Amino acid sequence: MENKTPSKVWFCPRITADNLMKVYSAMGREAKGRVAVKLSTGEAGNPNHLSVDVIKKLVKAVDGTIVECNTAYEGRRCNVPDHIQTAAEHGFTSIAEVDIMDGEGEISLPVRHSRHIKENLVGKNWENYDFTIVLSHFKGHPMAGFGGALKNVAIGMASAAGKANIHTGGASTAVPVDWENVPPQEVFLESMAEACESVFDRAGDNILYISVANNLSVDCDCVAEPEPIHMEDIGILASLDPVALDRACVDMVYNSPDPGKKHLIERMESRRATHLLDYAELLGLGTQKYELVNVEPVDPNAAF
Repeated sequence: MENKTPSKVWFCPRITADNLMKVYSAMGREAKGRVAVKLSTGEAGNPNHLSVDVIKKLVKAVDGTIVECNTAYEGRRCNVPDHIQTAAEHGFTSIAEVDIMDGEGEISLPVRHSRHIKENLVGKNWENYDFTIVLSHFKGHPMAGFGGALKNVAIGMASAAGKANIHTGGASTAVPVDWENVPPQEVFLESMAEACESVFDRAGDNILYISVANNLSVDCDCVAEPEPIHMEDIGILASLDPVALDRACVDMVYNSPDPGKKHLIERMESRRATHLLDYAELLGLGTQKYELVNVEPVDPNAAF
């Protein structure tokens, strides 16, 4: 299943609304019809989520609906009313409709290459959309090591029960998850890749991936009180290949001249984070080989 042809990853170091539009346009794949913009609305109290000022131009340009699913842990996003309220507090409802896709149930997507999960349970309302923009905030994560495009699809599009299914390697759909009895890390990471496969199979070419690498805490937006940010922002990256996109983001952390990167690198390595990329590549979901394309001029002395 190995893809030997490098995938293109487009890059802008400056994080602005116009540059987000630039990387979207550079990909050459137009979001048509009813467009779902999958992002994380962020747990209440977490300030690191995507900036409404940065994303609103793109969301409005594609006439998108912001989509999310409920969490598998207790908090301010485990039910629709609280989740919508949190999204409103973070400014998302001011720029677009917000659809909590599993509010009225879930659908089962088949997993072709199943080592762990036999099916992937995603929010039922995803059926209502023709195209999906996976708009991710790249940062660390307490369990996965990092959160990027693949995690935004796997965990982000899964219903609450679907999240439990992935976290337990297919052993349980009970919510909230019994976090004391989850399987080994490799099982969780591989289950995420299998969940992604089911979504990509259904979406076909009606999907694209953009990641904003900023507010690089070791914790994700799902943590109400995240660890402090130690490293500088990286920029906006985008690709039609989510594996290449996540790999490029990881590489930019490692290659950054910022000494503060050590915190995020330690988080990724302690969670064996890049095993997700290895397994996703094995499944044929993309390649870790990529060509970085600068969408705007960059400093030739930059360490990227």
